[in-house]
Order: sequence, then structure tokens, then C-alpha cells
Amino acid sequence: MKFNKDDLRFEKHETVYDKIIGKGRWSVHYERVFKHDGKFYATTYQMGATEGQDERPYEYDDDEVECKEVFPVEKTITVYE
Repeated sequence: MKFNKDDLRFEKHETVYDKIIGKGRWSVHYERVFKHDGKFYATTYQMGATEGQDERPYEYDDDEVECKEVFPVEKTITVYE
């Protein structure tokens, strides 16, 4: 489903997950999951790595950003302490 990049940028949808997934020389890359009309959608974006890097989320994307519908899944993990 496509969403307006300004709606995504200004978080007009409830964010339920936002995580750094990578870093470049000038940008930090994020994965975000948000809720819209009872469904969940995933998207990626990047922001400038420092205050000197003037890069806003979705700045280089088209006006409409394709977001993939995702579903919450509960998982059990084993940790050793």
C-alpha cells in the first residue's frame, strides 16, 4: 500500500517499532512499523548521521512510499546468562 511521504515523515500513523538497521558514512538507516486502520505496515528510511548531515526521513523517496503489510508474530527465544 502506498502512503504519502509527508504523512510518514510527520508520524500521522502510530509507530509501533523503529530500529536502526544499518549505518553509512553520512546516513543512519532505520526500519519502522506503523499502524494504520488496524493493520501494520513496514517501511525503511534514513536520516543524516550528524547534525551536519541535513537529511530528513523519506527525503529522496517519491511523494508516495510503498509500504509492505506485516503481521505481529510472538516468538520465544532462549538466552543464556
